[in-house]
Amino acid sequence: MNSTTPERVLWKYLKNSQLEGRKFRRQHSFKKYILDFYCAEEKLAVELDGEHHFTIAGFENDTKRDDLLLMYGIRTLRIENEHVFKNMEGVLSLIKSQFKQKVVPE
Repeated sequence: MNSTTPERVLWKYLKNSQLEGRKFRRQHSFKKYILDFYCAEEKLAVELDGEHHFTIAGFENDTKRDDLLLMYGIRTLRIENEHVFKNMEGVLSLIKSQFKQKVVPE
């Protein structure tokens, strides 16, 4: 498994259903893509983006990919790599903000 340092750092917080009980998969294969992190329960892909994503070609590729995922009901949350190192609490809050509210039976 070829992962970047930011992916390894974030994985420490997502593995073993640590984030509000949501199970994330790392390096999840979908169609012709590999998603950095995927939560099936939320239909949420979390992508960590390095500098190659901030080129015109990178942006166009990401847009095509995100549009394809959306056709299957999968939302994509893109986070810059540097935020993992500078503001992990903010990154985790952003991911949690994408979770659908669970209805708790009374």
